Amino acid sequence: MSDINASAPDTGQPLIRMRNLRKVYRKGTQEFLAISDVSMDIHTGDLISLVGPSGCGKSTLLKILSGLQGHDGGSLQIGGSNGESFNPGRDVGMVFQQPLLLKWRNVLDNVLLPADILGLPRKAAVARAHELLEMVGLTGYADKYPYELSGGMQQRASIARALIHDPKLILMDEPFGALDALTREKMNIEMLRIWAQSRKTFVIVTHSIQEAVFLGTHCAVMTAGPARMADFFAIDLPATRKLQIKTTPQFGDYVTRIYDLLGVE
Repeated sequence: MSDINASAPDTGQPLIRMRNLRKVYRKGTQEFLAISDVSMDIHTGDLISLVGPSGCGKSTLLKILSGLQGHDGGSLQIGGSNGESFNPGRDVGMVFQQPLLLKWRNVLDNVLLPADILGLPRKAAVARAHELLEMVGLTGYADKYPYELSGGMQQRASIARALIHDPKLILMDEPFGALDALTREKMNIEMLRIWAQSRKTFVIVTHSIQEAVFLGTHCAVMTAGPARMADFFAIDLPATRKLQIKTTPQFGDYVTRIYDLLGVE
């Protein structure tokens, strides 16, 4: 298996560089090729949308980037562009489709969970948690419990939790898939605001082609499993986006490009 090079590349290099990445799952004597060939560069501050059909390996790719799984071929280099090291346990924040908040902890303590696990100074972490709750629009909800929040509010809390330990990379696996359509649209707007304010690098898995175009600075289109990179391209839309942009010809061209890559007529 190729090793992850967690040391930082030279200045100006991508935060993440993947070349011909491959992943095989094994059960007994049987092998299942989950990812066959994925190559892309992700730079600090990018918001990457990963889009493709179910079972194409998008979540597997997130697990590899998070350090939860290894890869079986190709190369993966993760690091900063300024000479700093990269530790997946410290430098990655995760957001899942379900908020996964602990029901016996209030919102503040849920946000503080990674800081508690990492043993970060409590006073500074609490101050940072309050800043993040303000950033995600949950000021005044620190003492509430998960059952007192709507689905969208719970997901905002989970995003704050992913940011509490100041990671370099945020990985999100279908973060808005469980929300109703209207709440999902609102969360897309909030996601762009949080991304711009946090200045972090985000990789977001989505099944929604429109969501991939609306959110991404770049879009990675993956084919049906075993995952292969069909295309990876920049999305040249204004950095500040409103929902009305979905009605523009340029937005429609990007959507059509993805439909064509996935063979959707």
